Amino acid sequence: MPKTQRPLSPYAADAVALLGQLIRKARIERRLKAVDVTDRAGISRGLLRRIEAGDPGCTIGAVFEVSTIVGVRLFDTDQTALSRAVETNREIMVLLPKSVRSPRIEADDDF
Repeated sequence: MPKTQRPLSPYAADAVALLGQLIRKARIERRLKAVDVTDRAGISRGLLRRIEAGDPGCTIGAVFEVSTIVGVRLFDTDQTALSRAVETNREIMVLLPKSVRSPRIEADDDF
């Protein structure tokens, strides 16, 4: 049974393709063999091939790990600033409601 394709906006498709290209370029520039990257990331060579090809079905954790290994920065900040931003957002998320619901519409039964 083939996997169903989720619709992808042109922006998201281009972003995934660009990230894959940047990862492949960085791996080649650093002279890292595919097998070395896959061993360090704990993934298969097929998954690395899919990441570098810009397949949007790859798990985000695997993509982030491979990008870290080859040196592609995902955010314009260093590790300590990134950790600080994560903690700040965690504190904000605690204050937000657990779920978002539409307001209940009262039935107008006054004829």
